[in-house]
Amino acid sequence: MRLTKPYSIMLLFLAFSSFSQETSKSPWPASSNINQPWTRWWWMGSAVDKPNLKRSLIDFHKAGIGGVEITPIYGVKGEEKNFIDYLSPKWLNMLDYTIQVADSLHMQVDMVLGTGWPYGGSHVTPEYAATKLIVEKYPLKKNETIDRIIKLENSKEKNPASLLYVVAYGSDGSYINLTDQLAGSKSKSKDKGFDGSSVSLPNPEPNKLKWTAKKTDYTLYAVFTGKTGQQVKRAAPGGAGFTLDHYSEEALNAYVVPFNNAFKGREGKIRAIFNDSYEVYGTDFTPAFFDEFLKLRGYDLKKQLPLLLNETDDEISNRIRSDYRQTIGDLLLNKFDKPWTKWGNSKNFKTKLQAHGSPGNLIDLYASADIPECETFGSMPFDIPGFRREKEDIRPGDADPVMLKFSSSAAHISGKNLVSSETFTWLREHFKAALSQCKPEAEDLMLNGINHIFLHGSTYSPERAAWPGWQFYASVNFNANNSIWENAPALFSYISNCQSLLQQGKSDNEILLYFPIFDTWNEYKKGTLFFEFKIHSLSEWLHGTSFYDMTNKLMKKGYGVDFISDNFIADAKIIDGKIVLPGGTFKSLIIPSCKKMPLATLQKLIELKKAGASIIFENLPESVPGFYDYKKQEEKMQSLLAENKEVKPVSDIFTALESVQIYPETLVNTGLKYIRRTIDGEKIYYLVNHTTKTIDDFIPLQISNKEVIILDPLDREFGNAIVKKTGDKTFVKIRIEPGKSYFLKTENTTSQKKWTYFEPTAEAVPLKGKWKINFDKGGPKLPSPATISNLESWTKLSPEAEAFSGSATYTLEFDNPNTKTESWNLNLGDVRESAKVWLNDQYIGTAWSVPYELNIGKLKSGKNILKIQVTNLSANRIRDKELKGEEWKIFYEINMVDKDYKKFDATKWSPMPSGLLGPVTITPLTFKLTIK
Repeated sequence: MRLTKPYSIMLLFLAFSSFSQETSKSPWPASSNINQPWTRWWWMGSAVDKPNLKRSLIDFHKAGIGGVEITPIYGVKGEEKNFIDYLSPKWLNMLDYTIQVADSLHMQVDMVLGTGWPYGGSHVTPEYAATKLIVEKYPLKKNETIDRIIKLENSKEKNPASLLYVVAYGSDGSYINLTDQLAGSKSKSKDKGFDGSSVSLPNPEPNKLKWTAKKTDYTLYAVFTGKTGQQVKRAAPGGAGFTLDHYSEEALNAYVVPFNNAFKGREGKIRAIFNDSYEVYGTDFTPAFFDEFLKLRGYDLKKQLPLLLNETDDEISNRIRSDYRQTIGDLLLNKFDKPWTKWGNSKNFKTKLQAHGSPGNLIDLYASADIPECETFGSMPFDIPGFRREKEDIRPGDADPVMLKFSSSAAHISGKNLVSSETFTWLREHFKAALSQCKPEAEDLMLNGINHIFLHGSTYSPERAAWPGWQFYASVNFNANNSIWENAPALFSYISNCQSLLQQGKSDNEILLYFPIFDTWNEYKKGTLFFEFKIHSLSEWLHGTSFYDMTNKLMKKGYGVDFISDNFIADAKIIDGKIVLPGGTFKSLIIPSCKKMPLATLQKLIELKKAGASIIFENLPESVPGFYDYKKQEEKMQSLLAENKEVKPVSDIFTALESVQIYPETLVNTGLKYIRRTIDGEKIYYLVNHTTKTIDDFIPLQISNKEVIILDPLDREFGNAIVKKTGDKTFVKIRIEPGKSYFLKTENTTSQKKWTYFEPTAEAVPLKGKWKINFDKGGPKLPSPATISNLESWTKLSPEAEAFSGSATYTLEFDNPNTKTESWNLNLGDVRESAKVWLNDQYIGTAWSVPYELNIGKLKSGKNILKIQVTNLSANRIRDKELKGEEWKIFYEINMVDKDYKKFDATKWSPMPSGLLGPVTITPLTFKLTIK
């Protein structure tokens, strides 16, 4: 039961406790804006003004939002005169004002380094635009002569392409670089590439090749630097243009020039700059790629183009393609993401990066930013009784715990305290997302290491905009135009309370798990050179792998695990038998079954093992990745394994962990989910019950001889738990219902008031009688008051009530069933969608999530008055608006779509049940301070 304790009942508790509230120091950290949820703030057309900016920020602040992330996007039709060009003096003036108001409210501001996504814009020249490899072939028989201008013949290519090389491959295996033989080519150009269009040539026919195949048949390959032509998606005024080349530091340096000017005098005033998920499509090249490849992989890729580009799933071609994909990842990391963070830090900004979707090792890429950020997209299933997830209103979610852990692992091993998330994107259809549906989604994020939640999102909407105001094309919209805003502060408070503890100390995962990325890079993948590690296609690279299966086995058993890459293994050290990384120490490193592992990684693992580290192999690697000298490297690998007999696979991972005294948290056997942190030698556990049953028992913690504080993030209540201590475990008495969560914090001595354990003493009592309903606020207009005996959806009262979205107060007068009962639990049954509760004009609390229960304390003798203000969703009002033909979808570009990205049409909806559906019951409670 969720037991919110009003002041009247607290007086009674104090009589039974040896510690008073006044003398007990609260274990809850002082609240800060970093604890609170933040929101992505869509500036449509950047048509913002100071009065509405201030009003919006005050709304956010009052609701409990700690900061905003400004993202300018496409505009609203009819508002063109109010559009403000990105980075113009007026735009920067609005930014300054936003920062000024946010500072006055003790909020903070982040911003995207561009408009829409991905990075790009009007100042990105074709030279630095996203690039792709284009190759054309010319077959040539022996003694045949080619005499032609080498140019791109593909009529589908709309953007100019620059010729880099022409190379010939003989049927006898020979290779000839013909680039220098092109008319107009630079002498001594060798392999540095050639762009005929950029050189003043005396020859009227640049790039003309005249060459005879003298020895054998040849195939000539003409290699071009092509442009993807991708434009910035959802760009704001002044921000349209080419997407940026993300593999070039030169391109990045050119991109930030306008920002260098714009941010003069604004250094440090923005908290962080943000880079959204990698959606730079089809970009598998950069002009300097071949030179960089030679440096990184040790061989000339031009000599292997036939193998690289063939459509054969064979070992050599796959090795070369693996090298190609690895090089793309290296360039993204070292030529873009790391320099981007360095640039941001030079302005006294943090960086916040969504690495998913990138064609590189997500662990390294996430870790390159100050704040790694994951995202959720769609709706995940939960077994909580009463949790609604109607098929017609959802799209299946991508919040796989293993995927989420890439971002948090990167933070944990690199020493970054904050891990953020773009949260609730398409949680439900527009206008249909309830606060109760947000809670378990947020909990799953926090259980997997996220501690800095960003709402997706809030659309700036001025007062002049008619309801429902300006809307972003993807849900959920968190602002005052959405009826859920009425009780959103309760959700935000819950998230803030959780994050205040989850930002304390450090993650306490003990196990590292190696991510064998080379097994993915070495796969054929239909010959594609550009492979992205997307959250929307986990079946292509994550599901079904030994890495994925091992992660789930460890988590299901109760172990805390973080992922590690080859690069972080290379930097690992050993102190007292523990693996030391920039972010902390770990007790063991597990290598899941993998086929390919770099020789340097294996050498380092053996070095770590000899130094005393616990390195556990599920199986030994079969070979090294890549093409260069791989046979010799294979021989070295096998020799290394033969010389180090102690490096061998284990028959049982869990037995191997126990042998080095690493034990799981067996509390997971109850069905509870958990995450653990450590602070000043003590442990913090976050426990969540997403099962179908109440867990009421002594649960084991993998710690010895500790006192434990229970903390309730719903209402910030706390108290010392009843514990049983054994040699190596502490058992904590806890009662946690489905949908409920608690924190446990260890301590050495009892220093708090005691936690109050409630137990029902009898069956629930139904509350019956005449319910008076008064519609308080909302629209399109307030329905007439009503009186009902049986609780049902208010949509059945009248056509006006069917169309209504907003708040209505239910009032019931009832008799006290038992004057001897000192505390009652109120169960509201089915609530659509959230409710504020008063008993005898005393505010009790907000019931906004499953289970919809509150402790209402002691009832008066005789008559009692219960008031319940219920707020529904905005769906019925938008349905009514569309049925009347009232147009509100007035946005440029994508305008409005439904959850399946089809035309939004609310006229097809049925009215959503609204109000208090019940049954409403009260249950007598007793409380105990000791339990035998």
